Amino acid sequence: MKLRGLLKGVMLVTVSSLLIAAVTLFGIFAFVYYNTVYGQDWSIPVSKLSENLTWDGTDYAFTGEELLKADQWAMLLDETGQVVWEFRKPDDVPEQYTITDVAAFTRWYLNDYPVLCRVRDDGLLVAGAPKGSVWKHDMAMSTQTLLQTPAWLIGFFLLALGSVLALAWLAVRRWFRQDQQIRDAARSNWINGVSHDIRTPLSVVMGYAAQLEDANDLTAEHKRQVTAIRAQSQVIRDLVNDLNLTMRLDCEMQALRKERLQPAVFLRQVAADFLNGGMAEGFDFEMELPENGLPDIEADPFLLRRAVNNLLVNCVRHNAPGCSIHLGTRAEGGQLVLWVEGGTAAGMTQTNAPQTLESDGGAAHGTGLRLVSQIAAAHGGKAEFHSGTPYQCELYLPVKR
Repeated sequence: MKLRGLLKGVMLVTVSSLLIAAVTLFGIFAFVYYNTVYGQDWSIPVSKLSENLTWDGTDYAFTGEELLKADQWAMLLDETGQVVWEFRKPDDVPEQYTITDVAAFTRWYLNDYPVLCRVRDDGLLVAGAPKGSVWKHDMAMSTQTLLQTPAWLIGFFLLALGSVLALAWLAVRRWFRQDQQIRDAARSNWINGVSHDIRTPLSVVMGYAAQLEDANDLTAEHKRQVTAIRAQSQVIRDLVNDLNLTMRLDCEMQALRKERLQPAVFLRQVAADFLNGGMAEGFDFEMELPENGLPDIEADPFLLRRAVNNLLVNCVRHNAPGCSIHLGTRAEGGQLVLWVEGGTAAGMTQTNAPQTLESDGGAAHGTGLRLVSQIAAAHGGKAEFHSGTPYQCELYLPVKR
C-alpha cells in the first residue's frame, strides 16, 4: 500500500510538472503570436541572398541558388521600378512597378505571392515563395503591451498552478476516499467476524450460567460466583453491541430513524426500563423534570435510548452501591439538555471543567462513552463530560422548530 501511494505521488508530481510546463509555454507562444509582427522568416535569409548577388560592371552574378528552394524565386528592382535581375521569377509577376506597387507588396503580397524585401544601394531585392505557402498579417506590439508582458507571464503561470492544484486536490481526494472505503470495509468485516465469533460461545456461557443460578444443589458462594459470571458475560455482550454500533456510526452506515419525541415521556420510559432491569438495585435513583413544558425533539429513539442507558449503566458499573444516580432534562439556549449525574466515572480526571472525548474515544473512557458522543454528534448535537464528584454528562440536542 505504501509503495502504491508512493507511485501515485510520483505520477501526480510528474503530470503536474508537465501540465505547468505545457500551459506556460502555450501562454508564451500565444502572447508572442498575438502581439508581435510575425511571418517575417520563412526559411529565406534575404540578407544572405543579397550578399550572394553582386554586380561585376556589366551584369549581375548570383551564387546563392542553394539558399532558395525549388519553388522560391527572387528579383531586383532598380530606382525606376524596373526588373534588372531575376531568378526563377513567375510569368505572372510584372516587369515594371510604380512606387505605389512597391509600397503595397513590401509588407503584404505581390500577385498573391508572399514576398520579403531588402533595400540595396542599387535597388530593392525581392524574394518570393509559392502562393498560399505563407500567411501574412499586419500586427504590431505597442510599448504599453510590451510593458504588460511580465503580467501576462505571471497570469499564465498562476493559471497553470491553479490547474495543477485543482487536479492534485481532486486526485488526492479520490484516492483518499478509495483508501478510506477499503479501510472501513476491512474494519467492518473484522469487527463483524469477531463479534460473530464471540456471540456464539458467549451465549453458551450465559445459558449455562442461568441454569446454574436456578440449581438448588449449589452453595451460596457458588451461586454468587455463577451470578458474577452471567453478569460479566452480559457486560461483554453489551460491549460487542456497542463496538458494532460505534463502527457503523463512524462509517456512516447507521441510518437515523428519527421520530418526534417528547423528552419527559421518553425519559420516563428509559428510567422505567432501567429500574425494571434491576441495574439500579442498591443505588438511589432520582429523575428531575421541569414543571414547565419542554420542547419536542426529532431523534432516533433507539440510539438516544442507547446513549442515556449507557450513561446510567456507566454510573452503576464504576461506583459502589449506595451512590445516587440522577437523570434529568432542561431547555437551554434553543437546545434540549439531557443529563445524567452519578458517582465519579472511571478513567475521568478530577476536574469540574467539561471534557470532550477524542475522536478515537480513548481507552480510558471506554466504548460506551465514545458511543454516547457519537450518537449526540449524529443528531447534530454534542456531549460534554464533567468529571469529578459527582460525575455528570450532558447531551445537547437541537429542538424541533
